[in-house]
Amino acid sequence: MSFEKLELIDPIRAALKAEGYTTPTPIQERSIPIILQRKDLLGCAQTGTGKTAAFAIPILQLLHQDELYKKGPAGIKTLILTPTRELAIQIGESFAAYGKFLKLKHTVIFGGVSQKSQTDALRAGVDILIATPGRLLDLIDQRYINLQHLKIFVLDEADRMLDMGFIHDVKKIIAKIPAKRQTLFFSATMPDEIKKLSSSILTNPERVEVTPVSSTAEKVTQGVYFVEKNDKRKLLLHVLKDKSIESALVFTRTKHGADRVSKDLTKLGIPTMAIHGNKSQNARQNALKAFKDGKLRVLVATDIAARGIDIDELSYVINYEIPNVPETYVHRIGRTGRAGASGIAISFCDEEEKEFLNDIQKLIGKKVPVMSDNPYPMSEMPSHQRELHKVANTPGRHPNNNAHRRGNGAKSNSNQRRSGNNNENRNGNKASGGNNNQSKSGDRKKQWARTPAAQQSPAKKHNHSGGDKLGGLNFDIKNY
Repeated sequence: MSFEKLELIDPIRAALKAEGYTTPTPIQERSIPIILQRKDLLGCAQTGTGKTAAFAIPILQLLHQDELYKKGPAGIKTLILTPTRELAIQIGESFAAYGKFLKLKHTVIFGGVSQKSQTDALRAGVDILIATPGRLLDLIDQRYINLQHLKIFVLDEADRMLDMGFIHDVKKIIAKIPAKRQTLFFSATMPDEIKKLSSSILTNPERVEVTPVSSTAEKVTQGVYFVEKNDKRKLLLHVLKDKSIESALVFTRTKHGADRVSKDLTKLGIPTMAIHGNKSQNARQNALKAFKDGKLRVLVATDIAARGIDIDELSYVINYEIPNVPETYVHRIGRTGRAGASGIAISFCDEEEKEFLNDIQKLIGKKVPVMSDNPYPMSEMPSHQRELHKVANTPGRHPNNNAHRRGNGAKSNSNQRRSGNNNENRNGNKASGGNNNQSKSGDRKKQWARTPAAQQSPAKKHNHSGGDKLGGLNFDIKNY
């Protein structure tokens, strides 16, 4: 199906043509007709499916044709509520692109910046408001925003609202808008609390689910490296030596981790910046623009900061740290392989993250292939045994040596202040303790001598033969 068959008005079709869009994605094909019929919609779609256009295009058409817009009182007719500043900005860009030949006005409001330019736009009058919850409530309280004429309410990324703790703010906002309205509800996943919220604000909704809740994009090739935590930095450098990786989005779990990875790569001459919640709005937007413009090869991001990233030609996503929430993995790799394009998502998994990987594989219903070109393979020996083995095989040391030295040293100092027989007794005990330690150390070394060789040395590299090669990286045909 083409956009020509969706009964869109000429100004919108001209805008879509100018953007180079000819064929709607599945969610657009199914959602646009439902919204144009003014029905409530429950959309379950993962990131990168063309969801924003699925609601922006029909909203623009309805408002253009609406008698209230033409003759009714001035005021906000549509509210789109979204969790992050980046996503709000990109939704605003979509409305600007698809509505370029219409006279409708829109503005975007979010926190972290001065509100003056936002309140100036509101005073001038807007038809469509895109907002994050906190700033919206602030401006409502300051009486810059009146939602009494609202006709369409869009709740976007509802599951992320829940994850970020915005759900109570969302409920406050819903209580301030007219009960008689058209509601469009979008969520990539549907946990119980989101289902409950959707049922409370939707009226006889049409449900559109273009992919299963737990699915990953089909055209995203996935792979995993098993690596020691301390070797991840070196492994990232190894991966980025592949010149075919023109741009890569690297995910970390923490803000500190994002800064550390960015700093390490920058020192080595790889153009890199990090975005996360502690960065200013201008810094985040500048980094994102530089990445989109090709001035940065690597963008390092935390999950919340990256939710609004929309880059059509991003081919690589690297999970420097495995997320502890399986659904987050789906969202991360959804940054690549967008709207039918192909992409590659690779993950670095250390010993502690194997449990997270197992949860992810259960969710997506398949094993993630193991990468074969791994110069820093994880040892087969369990981590706690590796540490003991390392210490036990260090000349003159054993696991408890330092503790004994500290303890005996303290006794020796104490003994020097004591006299006669006590000194002899304590020194005798000290010698006895030393002999016992040597015996224990010897026993431990003997125990390791009996340990099979496979447990005493790091695992050998995976055999490169029989693997599939993609983008300069090898995928092992065996699954973990």
